[in-house]
Amino acid sequence: MGALGILAVLLCATCHVALSFTDGLMKNGNFELAPKPEDMNGTVVLGKTAIPEWEISGFVEYIKAGQKQGDMLLVVPEGAFAVRLGNEASIKQRVKTTIGMYYSITFSAARTCAQEERINVSVAPDFGILPIQTLYSSNGWDSYSWAFQADYDLVEVVLHNPGVEEDPACGPLVDSIFIKALYPPKATNKNILKNGDLEEGPWVPNVPPYTGVLIPPNIEDDHSPLPGWMVESLKAVKYIDSDHFSVPQGKRAVELVAGKESAIVQVVRTIPGKTYDLFFAVGDASNSCEGSMVVEAFAGKDTLKVPYESKGKGGYKRAVLRFVATTPRTRIMFYSTFYTMRSDDYSSLCGPVLDDVKLLSVRGKPRKM
Repeated sequence: MGALGILAVLLCATCHVALSFTDGLMKNGNFELAPKPEDMNGTVVLGKTAIPEWEISGFVEYIKAGQKQGDMLLVVPEGAFAVRLGNEASIKQRVKTTIGMYYSITFSAARTCAQEERINVSVAPDFGILPIQTLYSSNGWDSYSWAFQADYDLVEVVLHNPGVEEDPACGPLVDSIFIKALYPPKATNKNILKNGDLEEGPWVPNVPPYTGVLIPPNIEDDHSPLPGWMVESLKAVKYIDSDHFSVPQGKRAVELVAGKESAIVQVVRTIPGKTYDLFFAVGDASNSCEGSMVVEAFAGKDTLKVPYESKGKGGYKRAVLRFVATTPRTRIMFYSTFYTMRSDDYSSLCGPVLDDVKLLSVRGKPRKM
C-alpha cells in the first residue's frame, strides 16, 4: 500500500473515532421505542433488555403519559413515555467516549410517591446522588445535570434509584436523557476566570415547557457540569439558554433560583497586594420573574450588593467589584439575596440571571500587604 493509501486509512480511522460520539439524545433516551407486549406485565418491564437500547435491573415500569396511580397523575416529562425506577432499580446504556475527556449527562425526573426520592447517576468510578425532593417548577418535573471524566473508551451510564420504600413501585420517573462532551476553558490574559462567560455547560433540552437545566450542589458532583465553577450551596442553580430565555450576552447564563442557598464559586490565582476588577452582568430571564432582586458578589473578604428591579421581561445591568487580593488564591462567589417566585406561577422558583463574569488585574505595582 502506498503512502497515500496509508494516509487515507489513517484519516478514515480518525474520522470514525471522532464520529463515534455525538452530543445529544442518548439512544432511545426519550423511551419512545417501547418494549414488546410479551416483555410487559401491565406496566412492569420483564426482560433486562426489553427496552430498546437499554439494560434494566430491578422493578422498572414503562409509564404512558396521562397514566394514574390511584388519584395521582404520573407526570411524563417529554413525549408519550417514560420509565419509573422502583426500589433499587436501574437503567444503563453503554457509550463510546474518549479517555480523559469530560462529559455531562442531562435528564428529566419527576417525583412520584416516595418521601425522599433521589437518583444515583454513575459512570465508574464516578457517581453522584442527586436529590429531587425540591421541585423548582410547577410542571411536576425538572431537568438535572451531572458530569464525569471518562476513564475508559467504552463506559456504562447508569441511573439508579437507591431508595427502599414500602411500596416497591414508588420511585422517580426518568425521561429525556442527553449526553454532551465538555471542553473546560482555560484562564486567559483577557479573563483570569475559567468559563467566565458561562458558555460551556450541560446540554439544554429543546423540550417544552422550557425550564433550563439544574446544576446540583458541588457536594453531589465531583466534576461540575459547569466547567470552572462549583455550586457550593444547599440548592442547585439553573443553566439557561438564549433560545428560550433572555441572557445578557452569548448563548448561556446562570439563573440563581434559590436565594442564598443557590451559589456558584470559583477559586482563582491572585497576587497578594495587587488590585483586581471583577466585572459581571445581572438581569432577568424574561420568564415572569418580577420584583426587587439583589445579587451579592464576593471576592475574598470584599463584597458588593447589586440591586436589580425586574419587570420579568428581560434586561440586565452591569457591575464591577474592585478589590485588593490578600492571598495567592481568592474565592469568587455569587448568590441571590432573596427567594423569588414567578408572577405567573407561584409554584416555580426563579431569580436573577448572572452572566459575562470577568476578572482582570488593574495595572500597577502590587501594594505591600
